[in-house]
Amino acid sequence: MTTALAARRPKMHLSTTQVVLVALAALVVVLTVWYAIRGQNFFSFNNLADVLTRSSLLGFVAIGQTLVILGRSLDLSVGYVVALTSLVAGTTMAGESGRLGLGIAAALGVAAAIGLANGIVVTYLKVNPFIATVGMGLMLKGFIDVYYSAQEGAVPEGYKQFGYYRIGPLPVSTLVMLVFGALILVLLIKTRFGAHLFAVGGSDDVARLSGVRTHRTLIIAHVVCSVAAGIAGLLIAARFGLGSAQVYNDGLDLDSVAAVVLGGTLLMGGRGSIGGTVAGVMILSVLSSAFNVLDVNPFLKNVIRGVIIILAVALYARRQIDPLSRRARFNARGERRAAEIVDHPVADPLATTGPGGNR
Repeated sequence: MTTALAARRPKMHLSTTQVVLVALAALVVVLTVWYAIRGQNFFSFNNLADVLTRSSLLGFVAIGQTLVILGRSLDLSVGYVVALTSLVAGTTMAGESGRLGLGIAAALGVAAAIGLANGIVVTYLKVNPFIATVGMGLMLKGFIDVYYSAQEGAVPEGYKQFGYYRIGPLPVSTLVMLVFGALILVLLIKTRFGAHLFAVGGSDDVARLSGVRTHRTLIIAHVVCSVAAGIAGLLIAARFGLGSAQVYNDGLDLDSVAAVVLGGTLLMGGRGSIGGTVAGVMILSVLSSAFNVLDVNPFLKNVIRGVIIILAVALYARRQIDPLSRRARFNARGERRAAEIVDHPVADPLATTGPGGNR
């Protein structure tokens, strides 16, 4: 009996984070060979610095986007938040070191207010997140176009180090992004907010009936998402030396969603990880850098990236989210068979809401 049950147990499956890390490693191997054939070195100082620099900006936005998607929401206004906060920072600082703190506070305050508005519209007004955040993005675009020029303001010389200073090939901005990701990871796995966010994403109704303040949880997720985009705006201001309105044309909104999905987070919420998102960001950054070095046709770049994202989502869709939580079978008298109880125990609705199944 025991042998038969052991034989019927599902084999070990890689987690989605492990899958995307394997995919990242495979991509690096392929590109290393490709570079070598062309007489180039993928691991050259300049190439690694370029990849890591690209990852920092998208990384901040994607980490914030992970939170709202985990809660079964979405934020497509982040690109406009990045542009607006860079302009607010640049005009507030006005090139004066004494106004550095005020500029940072103003930019992050504006970002938090936008996230709060998004969260309230999505939760209390029951507007679809896609519609709510696209509408917010259009309002921000109109505000930027009316009150700001394409480039405006200035940041102190010392602050530009945030955008350009490196420790070896590692940009300080990438290091800050990784620290920020680690803090959000701790927030998700060690705090009540994290458990509640996974619960809301898994099932809003079940979470509410279990005593979770679903509206507050999702609003906080939207605020943190916008603040993360605000940090990206501060990075833009540091790199350019001023605020730039053109950032909203860079596609950060869709790229951030692509990185989150590529990292294994479910668009339906309730399942995902920050580690997977960072790996997804690295995949897109490696591809973007390789496309430029290898002089790939710009239109073909988008085709390749789109194919990779679709294949990744298809792969995740085919995998069992939890191989042990399949629907139980019953015999003719309505009783669960003993073998099924051992093999496929019924999962508590909130038992898998957090990483590792922790509440």
